[in-house]
Amino acid sequence: MGVSVARTTVATKTGEVGGTLTNGLRVTLGIPYAAPPFGAARFREPQPAAPWDGVRDGTRFGPVAPQSAELPGAPAWRPGDEDVLTLNVWAPADAPGPLPVLFFLHGGAYTFGSSAQPDHDGAALARAGLVVVSCNYRVGFEGFGHVPGFPDNRGLLDQIAALEWVREHITAFGGDPAQVTLAGQSAGAGAVVCLMSSRRAAGLFRRAIVHSVPDATFSPDLAAGLARLVAEAAGVAPTAEGLLSASPQALVEASDRVVARYAADPDSGPLHYDTVIYGPVLDGALLTADPLDALAAGAGRGVDLLACHTTEEYRLMHQVGTMPPATTEEDLARFAAHWELPADLVDRYRTLMPGAPVLDVYLALAGDGFFAAHTARLAGAHARAGGRTRLSRFDRRRTRPDGTPVRAWHAADTPFALGTLDAAGVDFLTGGPADADDHALSRRMIRAWAAFATGGDPGWEPLDGATGAPVHVWAVPADRQEGPAPAHALWHDVRAVLRL
Repeated sequence: MGVSVARTTVATKTGEVGGTLTNGLRVTLGIPYAAPPFGAARFREPQPAAPWDGVRDGTRFGPVAPQSAELPGAPAWRPGDEDVLTLNVWAPADAPGPLPVLFFLHGGAYTFGSSAQPDHDGAALARAGLVVVSCNYRVGFEGFGHVPGFPDNRGLLDQIAALEWVREHITAFGGDPAQVTLAGQSAGAGAVVCLMSSRRAAGLFRRAIVHSVPDATFSPDLAAGLARLVAEAAGVAPTAEGLLSASPQALVEASDRVVARYAADPDSGPLHYDTVIYGPVLDGALLTADPLDALAAGAGRGVDLLACHTTEEYRLMHQVGTMPPATTEEDLARFAAHWELPADLVDRYRTLMPGAPVLDVYLALAGDGFFAAHTARLAGAHARAGGRTRLSRFDRRRTRPDGTPVRAWHAADTPFALGTLDAAGVDFLTGGPADADDHALSRRMIRAWAAFATGGDPGWEPLDGATGAPVHVWAVPADRQEGPAPAHALWHDVRAVLRL
């Protein structure tokens, strides 16, 4: 099929922006939703974007936020790039009326990632009848590092500013500001549940889609302690004046040094196993309670929720080497002790996994505790509090020609749901080129997301908060429905404890 490309212009309240008209979609990239968060605006709440004259170029993604990651097919951050608070819109060009809006937040451990990643392209979902929005937001120290006297959770505040932009501008792109679904994967999903639980974001979205929600919120003391370590690594005082004197590049490099020290020291505590030093802070302002506790108390009850996790979340972290291996009983016991897990939890996993190698038990514990069981627990809490909730599990499995298994691991589900199976770098996540069964699964997931964003029903019954069923299982060649994963009951009253 040939690609037809023409120019198109959309008038927003801050100025005109030019994009492309490609095969029936209007694609507009790099639109400022807030001012550059540097100079006098650094470490502050996002400020309004300045209006512009003429037609702004909207054919390229905006610069990514300060980070050291270089992801396949996506631009890297360059020191000096400042206009990082931009968003992108994919919209059907000839919609018959206002369409539901799906706003996708990228993941990346609250430390890296951007909306320019090829696997986050919004075209497939737009072709399913949605107006799709994605954005860049501050990550790492700029977005989540503690600075005395300045707001915590600046990355979340950026996301709220982007949602407010949608409320004010999306009608110009054919979207309905009263029908917004906020979606995210991993850290993006964590951000979604934070905003569900925050009064500051109330009314900005009607539905939420979360894939692989991390159990990762930081106390103020923990955030301040990590900021002191980063300041020390940067050679500045852990004060507002000292941290402002350090360039964004200096804080990125200092953060990487702190992470490297934790990764190298097996006696350094829980951060040796999960070297994520930034995340949402329970600051008492934007976040007054942990999202799980808030949802259980009824926060976000009016927001429909579609949750999903993968079967073997932490297999990805093992594969890429960001989690140290555990191959002996001593390794396993040390891991459980550092995370302050109950003494009998490992034994209970062994009962569910008879004869499994230590590594398999270790990765199952980590994957469930940090992502899978936590996602299911959030869904159950939302349902018991009166919310309309659907739960699913991504369990697509294949075997490579050499006989090795393709794992249903963390982030493998995202390109299926976004319809980006052929994007650069995706074959690593999915275990090789997509086949016909994979493309069929992707179409099913796209239809489910589109149906949920349109009417709140992805195609299966709501979750029973008492039983944890039904769980829709995404699989090839066909989906199925099951009850909750047996291991998840073991986490009912268990949370991993993160300390310095």
